[in-house]
Amino acid sequence: MATPLELSNFLKEAERRAFKRSVYHVRNEESALDIVQDSMMKLSIHYGDKPIAELPLLFARILSNTTLDWFRAQKKDRAVFSNFSDFGSGLDDDESDILETLEVLDTSEQNESAESTLDRKETLKLLEKEIEKLPARQREAFLLRYWEEMDVAETAAAMGCTEGSVKTHCSRACQALGKSLKEIGIKL
Repeated sequence: MATPLELSNFLKEAERRAFKRSVYHVRNEESALDIVQDSMMKLSIHYGDKPIAELPLLFARILSNTTLDWFRAQKKDRAVFSNFSDFGSGLDDDESDILETLEVLDTSEQNESAESTLDRKETLKLLEKEIEKLPARQREAFLLRYWEEMDVAETAAAMGCTEGSVKTHCSRACQALGKSLKEIGIKL
């Protein structure tokens, strides 16, 4: 069973990646933060007594379900307010730049020139824009496999689908990303 310290350390480690993943899905930082916090609370309350090895998969599934709940709520809200379109949009279109959260990950990046830092950040910005264009299931599979570094079985369990579906979604996401990045002149 996970101790309170182990649970706390796990949540600290998972928070940034979970936030980034949620921002990719909902495209709103405040909503993404709410989703991550709700997911962390659900994990702590309902599964805090589980072994530490089970927490990553449980948290990924909870985060996915909480994100789906958010989308359902948004759909319901839009349906209600779409009848009042004569009074205004009712929805804020937040265009905040999520890429401002990038951090330098190792010391080799700290010593690079300003030009290469700028080039790297611009490439990351383009890559993230292309990831956002992927269909939802492909984006989710891609982020779980390559961002969260889950294996195929863990990703399938987190997404609630078969391992074959995960492989298909990842393959299609990689092909689409490769094609779109090549079109804009980025070679990986």
